[in-house]
Amino acid sequence: MKKNSVLLVFIMATLMVEAQSYLGFLTDNYSGVHGVISNPANITDSRFKTDINLGGISVFGGNDYYGINVWDATKNGYNFDMESKINSNGVNSAIANTDILGPSFMVNLSKNSALAVFTRVRGFVNINDIDGASIAAIDDNSSQDFIINEAQVNGLGHAWGEAGITYARTLINQNKHFLKGGVSLKYLQGLGSVFATGTNVYVDYDADGTVFFGGETTGSISSSGDVTYARSAEFDNDDYNFKLPDNANGIGVDLGFVYELRPNYKDYKTSKSSPYNINHKNKYKLKVGLSITDIGFIDYKEGINETFDVSFEDLNQDDYEDTAEDLGDFLNTYYMRVNSETGYVIDLPTALHLNVDYSFSNTIYFNLNTDYSLISRSRVTASRVANLVSFTPRYESKWFSFYLPLTVIENNGFRVGYGFRAGPLYVGSGSIASAFSSDNNRQADIYAGLKVPVYHQAAKDKDGDGIYDKLDDCPKEFGPISNNGCPIEDQDNDGIIDDEDECPELVGPEDNKGCPWGDSDEDGILDNVDACPDKAGDATNNGCPYKDSDGDGVLDKDDDCISDVGSVVNNGCPEEVIEKLQNTLNNYAKVILFNYGKSTIKPESSIVLADIISVLNTYPNAKFVIEGHTDSIGSYELNQSLSETRANAVKNYLIKHGIDSTRLSAIGYGERRPVATNMYKAGRLQNRRVEINLVK
Repeated sequence: MKKNSVLLVFIMATLMVEAQSYLGFLTDNYSGVHGVISNPANITDSRFKTDINLGGISVFGGNDYYGINVWDATKNGYNFDMESKINSNGVNSAIANTDILGPSFMVNLSKNSALAVFTRVRGFVNINDIDGASIAAIDDNSSQDFIINEAQVNGLGHAWGEAGITYARTLINQNKHFLKGGVSLKYLQGLGSVFATGTNVYVDYDADGTVFFGGETTGSISSSGDVTYARSAEFDNDDYNFKLPDNANGIGVDLGFVYELRPNYKDYKTSKSSPYNINHKNKYKLKVGLSITDIGFIDYKEGINETFDVSFEDLNQDDYEDTAEDLGDFLNTYYMRVNSETGYVIDLPTALHLNVDYSFSNTIYFNLNTDYSLISRSRVTASRVANLVSFTPRYESKWFSFYLPLTVIENNGFRVGYGFRAGPLYVGSGSIASAFSSDNNRQADIYAGLKVPVYHQAAKDKDGDGIYDKLDDCPKEFGPISNNGCPIEDQDNDGIIDDEDECPELVGPEDNKGCPWGDSDEDGILDNVDACPDKAGDATNNGCPYKDSDGDGVLDKDDDCISDVGSVVNNGCPEEVIEKLQNTLNNYAKVILFNYGKSTIKPESSIVLADIISVLNTYPNAKFVIEGHTDSIGSYELNQSLSETRANAVKNYLIKHGIDSTRLSAIGYGERRPVATNMYKAGRLQNRRVEINLVK
């Protein structure tokens, strides 16, 4: 028996590949259909019209016993035994995962939902709780002998295929809050499985413990303890050819939600009736995803599950190597089988995923991701992912992204990797940087693949009317949504389009909804400027009729006696009022004094003129004529001129002191209208006068 056989199995597990598949790439908003791997909600409201994965593979392997520098290990003369780092403890383990995403695609069903169909092949190896002393004993080159003493050890290898369908849709899209959810249903086909457990297993291998006749020796094996060995086929049999196990299938479920905080939601808002979303841009400032993946199991109904008491002294190594066709045959031949069952169940590697993504800018993002296994390490009949926390800064654009994942992984420590996506190609590793820089690297992974991405494009609006060209009946002419993007006619050419014009065939202003203003009271004043549109009125009174407060037929504006009934000829005043007014004015006018032979008014006349002004203001609508008269002394021409200049002097005085000039007129009569004889001095004094008379 070769002492390195167990060691080889252990090392192979570390170089295969479970941590998160496609580490770094799955943080990308342009990962497309790959998004269903970590969270089925990812595919809706994505950057893709459709995304077709042609094929991709991700492999990961790690252990917590051996550590190497990958760069040094590639050099000639590298001595694994001497240069590898040993990290021995009582519960060393190894983990490995292969994840192949086969032909798959995603497509949008509507602006709020999406569908994905995917195929996937996955393989796991989990080896747990191996005492580092056992590995050291096997690896000791100073002796071919070794002893293994394990209180509890288990290992599992499992491969299966998946054919799944994912549905995701928007659940909440309310201003800055956005929530989407998704679910994947997977048909599971087992490809093969094997698991083994050991309890209180003791193995003592003596390289020359069996001595044959003639002195030749071979190894002997002494052992004790209980071993359970279950398998879907005898994989180590020389006659084994792969075929799908019969009756080995199951159903799996993935469930996830994604919340996005969108403070600039107004920049991406479309109407509820629009079949389009603005999907060519990321809209969030902060995104939080929560999912549970791989809920389910595969039932190997025809699998073999046997338990053995492996107590045996000095088993000949040649018997193991030469007579047993496979491990199951060997165990059944040389040890006591204490239990045998047909069929067993292998649980999927159920895990919880929390992902937080922060948008620093349109192209720079920071991602924090954690994967937490919901499967205990002591659970033998289940595949299990490794717990990890990963921080990934990335540059992201439509055609190119670059990732720098910084990860702490269970039992494997800190690792640094990088990856990129360039159009249809994606390549990366979550550990390549640390694998080449650390002398104690205990994990390795790599992924690569090809896809056909069909991205969302910015919707075009050639005429700038806010209606996408695909929905615009007139994509080159500006028009409202109410007319399907086509311009609306303006039949009356009043500058108001017909669908907003209540009188599309009549010219009218915008403030009257396109209709001409009417004249309801037919007073010649349009209703929009008529303060009394239902009553005929005068333009000077804003379209309202003037009042006649005393009902004398003389409108208040023309009535000098608004509260007294009068006649039209007396400007609305009664006769006695007119007579009194006339007398008052003439009494005042008699005492207006002029310098001899001149038209200048003496200063002492200012008092009586003030009284005249007060009387005139009492009757603001009345008009007056100022008459100048003389006696007959002197020439006729001189007397006529003097009477005119004196009448105008009084008129000008009154105008200067506030009386409207339109109310006053002046005339000179000279000596033509005497009121007494000019033969005597007293008569001539009466004839030299100024009169102020009401114009009727």
